[in-house]
Amino acid sequence: MENIDNTVRGGTEALWSALGGDPALLDRVEYGGPAGVLPARLPVRELALATVAVAGLAAVERAGLPGPVRVDEGAVATAFVSERHLRIDGRAPVNFAPLSRFWRTRDGWVRTHANYPRHRAALLSALGVRDGAAGTVAAVAAALGERTAVETETAVYAAGGLAVALRTPGEWAAHAQGREVAARPVLTRERLDEAPPRRRRGPLRVLDLTRVIAGPVATRTLALLGADVLRIDPPGSPELPDQHADTDVGKRTSALDLTRRSDLRTFGELLAAADVLVTGYRPGALDRFLTGADRPGLVTARLSAWGDFGPWGGRRGFDSLVQAATGIAVTEGSADAPGALPAQALDHGTGYLLAAAVLRSLTEQDRDGGSRLVRLGLARTGHWLTHALPLPHGPGDTGGAPVPPERYLAESDGPLGRLRYARSPVAYEGGPADWSRPPGVAGADAPRWLTA
Repeated sequence: MENIDNTVRGGTEALWSALGGDPALLDRVEYGGPAGVLPARLPVRELALATVAVAGLAAVERAGLPGPVRVDEGAVATAFVSERHLRIDGRAPVNFAPLSRFWRTRDGWVRTHANYPRHRAALLSALGVRDGAAGTVAAVAAALGERTAVETETAVYAAGGLAVALRTPGEWAAHAQGREVAARPVLTRERLDEAPPRRRRGPLRVLDLTRVIAGPVATRTLALLGADVLRIDPPGSPELPDQHADTDVGKRTSALDLTRRSDLRTFGELLAAADVLVTGYRPGALDRFLTGADRPGLVTARLSAWGDFGPWGGRRGFDSLVQAATGIAVTEGSADAPGALPAQALDHGTGYLLAAAVLRSLTEQDRDGGSRLVRLGLARTGHWLTHALPLPHGPGDTGGAPVPPERYLAESDGPLGRLRYARSPVAYEGGPADWSRPPGVAGADAPRWLTA
């Protein structure tokens, strides 16, 4: 594979160091493939290649294989927009609902997220808009035109919805949450106790309590590498169908109502036998259900949008909202309107970085014991994108053309129909070529671990 620039290598080295990895292993990574992927003003390409590289390197280290880890730029670019390439019996997915977008306000712009029915209802309630189907978009636009962006942000969050005022990089740097994010590293790793190394038989057991993209990308990657990943969703709030089809490949999925005593008992039994717990809900939302999460020897990975600290530590969030709040949308936009990264790169990049953090924690635990806790956040990844790597392009220059994705796509038949999907970009000598199973019907799997 071809050589690559020092910025990508430097990014990989920095992330591998944050993961506590042995720098001598970095020589096992080979980069190649078509150039000019994920064109943007910010170093999105560099972020994408580095996060995938460390995920592959952590996998090779844990498997005890010499490598090499092969990072193909085309595979990475295709996987970072996997939700756009998905086809279900030829049908393209719905990635953003009509009310999930930028809107003009009285003094600027606001970004809303209303893909889930409950968030749509909360947005309309906060704005005093009745859901009138065809006329709803116009009514929301009119209501927002009478409010300021920050007023909208405050009111919608108070109602249980999601809306974020567009901020410049300087405004985010001065914001209380922006200062909190800037003061922390891209991820944190903790050893919680002196538990002895665990003896594991059979596949790694990963309990998946995540939603949308970042967390599911991480657990999708662990499933690729052979883990038994069991995702749990509440029965009344399943994942969006297209999102499930894209990110639950390789996994099993069950529905449990943790407010019911019997389901909570089942969940406790699953947690007691798990090797890894991955959570991606709003910080604090699951605390009352995780009474067994302090079990010795467990690796816990916590993912959030804004971080579990600062004034926004308890807020929900998504990639598009983090881009708007942190100044990324201003950097990628124009004088006329906000812009966006060429992919939901904070989600995907954080997902591969999270998978790497789990794998590295397991490797360290096998050697030294100890329960482990890793924490990542989309805003942290965003800060690393905007501050840790040099800008790759000058003003108005966003790099090369998109990569033709065909060679990086695959098709399979399964319970959901005929799926076209992006192959995983995590690839290495002796590693898996594809997932072992297509996504099943959401919530249809029994809530139990596979036998060894």
